[in-house]
Amino acid sequence: MEGNLVAPPVLSTPDAHLFEDPTPVAKSSFGKRLSDDDVRHVYEIVRTAGEIRAGGWRRVALQFPDNMLNDAPRVFEFLQKALKDLSPKAAEADAGVEDVAKAVQELDIAKQNIAKQPSEDRLFILADTSYGACCVDEIAAEHVDADVVVHYGRSCLSPTARLPVIYVFTTHKLPIEPVIEAFQQTYTEKDNKIILMADIIYSDHIPTILEQVTALGYTDVFAPSIIHDPASPLPNRTVPSTVESGENKMQDYSLFHISEPPRSLLLTLSSRLKSMHIYPTDTANPQALEAQTSRLLMRRYATLTSLNTCSIFGILINTLSVKNYMPTVDAIKARIAAAGKKSYTFVVGKVNAAKVANFSEIGGWVVIGCWESSLLDSTEFFRPIITPFELGLALMSDEERVWTGEWNGDFSDIINKPLVPRTVKKDADEPGDEDNEGSDEEEDSAPPEFDLRTGRYISHSRPMRPSKTTQSTSNDATGETGVPASSALMKRANGDLAMINGIASPGAEYLRSQRTWKGLGSDFEVAYDNDDGQLGAQVEQGRGGVARGYTVGGEGDRH
Repeated sequence: MEGNLVAPPVLSTPDAHLFEDPTPVAKSSFGKRLSDDDVRHVYEIVRTAGEIRAGGWRRVALQFPDNMLNDAPRVFEFLQKALKDLSPKAAEADAGVEDVAKAVQELDIAKQNIAKQPSEDRLFILADTSYGACCVDEIAAEHVDADVVVHYGRSCLSPTARLPVIYVFTTHKLPIEPVIEAFQQTYTEKDNKIILMADIIYSDHIPTILEQVTALGYTDVFAPSIIHDPASPLPNRTVPSTVESGENKMQDYSLFHISEPPRSLLLTLSSRLKSMHIYPTDTANPQALEAQTSRLLMRRYATLTSLNTCSIFGILINTLSVKNYMPTVDAIKARIAAAGKKSYTFVVGKVNAAKVANFSEIGGWVVIGCWESSLLDSTEFFRPIITPFELGLALMSDEERVWTGEWNGDFSDIINKPLVPRTVKKDADEPGDEDNEGSDEEEDSAPPEFDLRTGRYISHSRPMRPSKTTQSTSNDATGETGVPASSALMKRANGDLAMINGIASPGAEYLRSQRTWKGLGSDFEVAYDNDDGQLGAQVEQGRGGVARGYTVGGEGDRH
């Protein structure tokens, strides 16, 4: 049956809105083309090949950030050549007579490690853009059945779930003399407790800077080492021994950080230390400036308190490569349910405004992914997006919530925190239920909550608490003998939520009552009027035949 559409479908694309690639052309992070020796040095070809041989891996995935893809073919070539030079046959040919026995023994061990591996090395360049360049893209690596991932550039060092990783932070040039001068101008007293720290791509310059500032007379400067522990007081860094022993606190130390850190790391460090100065590396005349995070912290606090009355949360999983992401999801679901609220889980890649705007019933989002890049603060999003740490504060009542200013970007500790159900404070003069039969009355007597977004009081911020009507209806249906409820149709009481498998579903209720668009064609209706004045149309024979020649209605010319 055909109908003549008088307007195009809503989701059709006009000719003026043709798809164009908005991705800017990637520029090298080093500013110029590197020589062959620089490529071998910056990308640590020899060390990478040695670790690949030591691990016995044959299928290797090379992950580059967008600004390093220009060097990817040359890195591929040099690494492939280095692996051939380190092959067992080459090692046996170059070994002397005295080392033959040792080479044969190492060859037997290598054969055992790669018994099930291909006979030749296979390198793959992961050129697709992942959610965050700092994260290891295990999903893309598994598409090529890789045994190991070599990650280039700066990294958040989040623990991976499945594949081993070789990190190559790359080496970036940094003039040392301006750094020393800025350090002296920042700290005039040489007995201050100072932590000297740099972004990962500049971390190889820290020993040289530490040696020079120590020679200038600074007596208490600590340079942390890189570790794989985002939950550390200094994320992914060691802490001073005096802090571990309890003699000093982190608040006794000042931090001198080389290069601008991500906002999540910035909030974490600035909230745990006495002061923090940042030395920029992207300006012509750099000067160390004190980090100012008070305005950012106030915005984040205002965001999470605005979700205090949110009844439906969405859980965004934007990576499947971070270890313990599933236990974290389960812990977050349990906390949301304990607060009497509903949650829905969504698996996405890159989070953008168009994706999350498709679910208007969601009042707030909590993102589970990279701890460095999960802090999203943009006015483009229809609903606020917070971190698991912020969710824990948002689920507290106004009486329980205490803002200390401390920030934590890592979400692994949420698994170990005890689950405390949110309590509802009653008025002092309100009589209690002596028989403890009134979970419904407790819900009815719960005071409304003030919504900072609308300036009004909200009484339905906990939709998952059993309502009085629902429970009484359930008790009447089952009866005292415990007989299952009848399957007969019953009128839904006013105020009850839509039920799915016996569980209240605020999302289904929103779809039933408030959504104006429910799929393709739902907002476009075509009416037919036949000869009898009745709504509808008679069935007619349509086109038939093959694509190269068909007829209309079985008669007429071929088209």
